Amino acid sequence: MLINGFGIVVLVASSLVVIRASRGARTAEVWKAEAEAQKARADRLADDLGEIKTRLARIEAENVRLRELLLALDPAAVRNRTN
Repeated sequence: MLINGFGIVVLVASSLVVIRASRGARTAEVWKAEAEAQKARADRLADDLGEIKTRLARIEAENVRLRELLLALDPAAVRNRTN
């Protein structure tokens, strides 16, 4: 009788260990999937930021060129607007 009772306790305890381990494994899978999704989002944002920096550099270069053209056409107008 003692062995049967002990066997049941061992069975229940081992079942709880297995259930807890499976929950942990599922939790780990969920966290891994979330981490992968966040990394993909970060990669997209980094690409977007690179594109924005490139576009800004083009706009700044064009702005310099336009200011030079405007200065060549009407230097007084440029000086009056910057002061």
